[in-house]
Amino acid sequence: MHSTDAAGISTALVIMAAGLGSRFGGGIKQLEPVGPNGEIIMDYSIHDAMEAGFDRIVFIIRKDMEQAFERAIGGRIKAVCARRAVRVDYAFQELEDLPEGFSLPEGRSKPWGTGQAVLACRGKLDCPFVVINADDYYGKEAFRLLRAYLLAPHADGALSLCMAGFILRNTLSEHGSVTRGICQVDDNLRLQTVKETKFIVKTADGAGVQDGDRVIPLDADSRVSMNMWGLTPEILPVLEREFGAFLAGMTDPLKDEFLLPTVMDKLLREGQATVQVLETGDKWFGVTYREDKAAVVESFARLVRDGVYATDLYSR
Repeated sequence: MHSTDAAGISTALVIMAAGLGSRFGGGIKQLEPVGPNGEIIMDYSIHDAMEAGFDRIVFIIRKDMEQAFERAIGGRIKAVCARRAVRVDYAFQELEDLPEGFSLPEGRSKPWGTGQAVLACRGKLDCPFVVINADDYYGKEAFRLLRAYLLAPHADGALSLCMAGFILRNTLSEHGSVTRGICQVDDNLRLQTVKETKFIVKTADGAGVQDGDRVIPLDADSRVSMNMWGLTPEILPVLEREFGAFLAGMTDPLKDEFLLPTVMDKLLREGQATVQVLETGDKWFGVTYREDKAAVVESFARLVRDGVYATDLYSR
């Protein structure tokens, strides 16, 4: 599973696992077992990434969850990766990790968001990389598609990035609202805009945004970002610059978040990047609420029964 193609260029999988999981009802949802042998969702993403040729894994976590993380997956994955010559690193997302000239607002306890999570990897990434959420299952195809795009030559003159595109109706929870990046694309599946949209609920007609007592309809066939981005190291100084601008312009220092989709939307509008949307036929699923877990467990059991994964996941 070690990457030796494209003139030996490494590719890294960056897993954002520092989220608090506040809607999950206690515990760290990223570490909940969902597979037949106690595998967690990250296990399947790591397996699929290594199978696709990724040869580096970077876990983004918080310092205070390091021991629990090491017990649940870190030590085990390091052993699996060592057998496949895949390098494992940790990056720590911390509230106090701010650009020079900024200090932590008094009373701030909320994490700064996915943009700062990726920024926490600076100094650890010198190769193309794919960023994912720890608690989302993306399917095998997306890893192959994004890696192939990142390793292909591009002559756009801007940051040539990509993302996995999913259909909104296939990413909703039966048990409450979710946040998704609603995308607009052109005829060539180039991303035009992405809007981080909260309080999306499943409705009889498809989907809508819960706004108090009313629900504003959404096109359930819209393409959405599930935070699976294909990026290059050149994005890191851009994120650092944009994080400073975000901090300087905050309206609510206790709650505002620096989010990857918002940064991407700004870069697109300013012509600083292109983002190719790569559609996958695999079905996404994930755990937002504790009630989602049973369906996810059954989904993995079905994938094992269908032969998509071995019962002993890392045996092949």
